[in-house]
Amino acid sequence: MTILDVKNLSISFYTRNGTVKAVKNVSFNLSKGETLAIVGESGSGKSVTCYSLLDLLPKPPAKIESGNAYFEGSDLLNCDKDAMRMHRCDDIAIIFQDPMTSLNPFLTIGEQIIEPLIKNPNPDKKLARKDAKLQALSLLREVGIKNADERYHSYPHEFSGGMRQRVMIAMALITEPKLLICDEPTTALDVTIQAQILRLIKKLQKNRDVAVIFISHDLGVVAGIADKVMVMCDGEIKEQDSTNEVFYKTKDDYTKRLLAAIPDGAKRLPNRSTKNILVEVKELKTYFKNHTKKRTDANYFTRAVDDVSLKVFEGEILGLVGESGSGKSTLGRSILRLAPIYDGSITYGGEDIKNLTKTNLLPYRKKMQMIFQDPYASLNPRMTVYETLSEPLLYHKVASKNNIDSLIYQLMDDVGLARGSIFKYPHEFSGGQRQRIAIGRAVATRPEFIIADEPVSALDVTIQAQILDLILNLVEKHNLTMLFISHDLSVVRYISDRVVVMNAGKIIEQGITEQIWENPAKPYTQDLLSAIPFPDPIKERKRATWL
Repeated sequence: MTILDVKNLSISFYTRNGTVKAVKNVSFNLSKGETLAIVGESGSGKSVTCYSLLDLLPKPPAKIESGNAYFEGSDLLNCDKDAMRMHRCDDIAIIFQDPMTSLNPFLTIGEQIIEPLIKNPNPDKKLARKDAKLQALSLLREVGIKNADERYHSYPHEFSGGMRQRVMIAMALITEPKLLICDEPTTALDVTIQAQILRLIKKLQKNRDVAVIFISHDLGVVAGIADKVMVMCDGEIKEQDSTNEVFYKTKDDYTKRLLAAIPDGAKRLPNRSTKNILVEVKELKTYFKNHTKKRTDANYFTRAVDDVSLKVFEGEILGLVGESGSGKSTLGRSILRLAPIYDGSITYGGEDIKNLTKTNLLPYRKKMQMIFQDPYASLNPRMTVYETLSEPLLYHKVASKNNIDSLIYQLMDDVGLARGSIFKYPHEFSGGQRQRIAIGRAVATRPEFIIADEPVSALDVTIQAQILDLILNLVEKHNLTMLFISHDLSVVRYISDRVVVMNAGKIIEQGITEQIWENPAKPYTQDLLSAIPFPDPIKERKRATWL
């Protein structure tokens, strides 16, 4: 039975720079219990199409030019506010891509999860606060939040990116909707938690006959979970068919390019590492105080990094993998002295930098740089690309006002951005372009060592492939050493010489990348590798027997 029928949907954005036709004559339908995957590059119109169904587009500048979207006979594009509120509360839920901007920083996550239950306009679904809390706690455990009773009272900023995404998923599932729209729901999640979330969505779908629209750039995930696939580019549908047909009998060249861009196999360049140790970490401990506990309590400290020792050799790319909350990012920030260190030592080029003052640490700031996970949050929205790139060059006296322009143009060339865009602001770029700016800023001071924290996690496969190749080329060109943090094991295999596996703040296993892949010694590593999705429907369904 068809639950959603979208016909001839066209959406435009009217801006100061002219009209942008974001969605052009899109039509599709969805039955109860069915999953439709929408794939395509950033800016293809995937999210805009789905947000229009729940009246979530800002008007202006957005305008629905034409079309209908019938949900159980009701046209979502032409219903009044009260009817739309009922649909949002009871029938249709959405998991947003960026949880940090979607969650309210002033409310605890527990309060946000129970809100649709205690304030539901439908009296049949309205619950008392006590009952709503029990349901929320159960769902938090189901989506993989440890110590749910304690974390229920935490605020969004106290969670990692992956844990915030799990909270968003719990919020969407709390009312048991009939239609679930998932906008890149597993982008920030490691492979094991991703498998849990997909299993949870499939379980809900099976038990309640829920229809799912799954927006994703991860074709491995799409191969396993989708019944139908719709490929979009520049607001148009390029291809729409069953999953098997799209993957095995691909008709459109654009779809072929998407499939060809998936990272596959080992690193394409030879190992450049030497026997010289550039960075050495010994028995490093980074603890955070839990101010809701007494100092005498056993869990007064959160042991984010717990007695970690590792070496990074000159010229190598060292991959750092592990589940969300395993301490990967905290370890990276600790090495750069961006997080408080409880105990241990950090040496750079044989010099101990753990206890250096800010003034004495300044020369090392030029040598050590970081590419942050979210370029939109790490770039100053008030600074143009020119100002963003010139600031570290002038601050560290790499350039003077006489030659700054030529160096910035060279950086733009290095990261593959048009020189004419140097006076644009971050919001005027796509996600992939913003990441290129962040990479340009990191290499601007000609550093010796870069920590890349999930630099491609939010990018679609074609842009991801471009950024990975860009990183490899810059490493070769500038003779860089890199610590590459990622939850995407396929990406780590493609780019790394060695791999370190972390869990619960400790190193579980480390070694040559291909040796770890071929013969993982620890059960935890085996579980991580076995959870990697295949971009092949038959293999993926066979691997993930729960699908």
